[in-house]
Amino acid sequence: MDDLSVTLQFSGGAELLFDNKKLHVVQLKSKEWTIADLLIWIKENLLKERPELFLQDKSVRPGILVLVNDVDWELLNTVNYKIQPNDRIVFISTLHGG
Repeated sequence: MDDLSVTLQFSGGAELLFDNKKLHVVQLKSKEWTIADLLIWIKENLLKERPELFLQDKSVRPGILVLVNDVDWELLNTVNYKIQPNDRIVFISTLHGG
């Protein structure tokens, strides 16, 4: 099994937690990956500060919309979705300070 190439995109303010970088093309080591696995990888490899603003328990915080290839992850079994080669996974924060 080859490494898995995945595009990650952060917007709506979520990019501020990732050095203000919106787009990340990452290579995941060969195995079967779920979004739950990916969230752990993101925390360990990309997230620069304040993980509590992005993650809660074993998922993303409420208020962060997750799209896989422009489809709401709620329709794809959320954290249990099995990532496919060249998937584009977008995290959009809908939370805004006031």
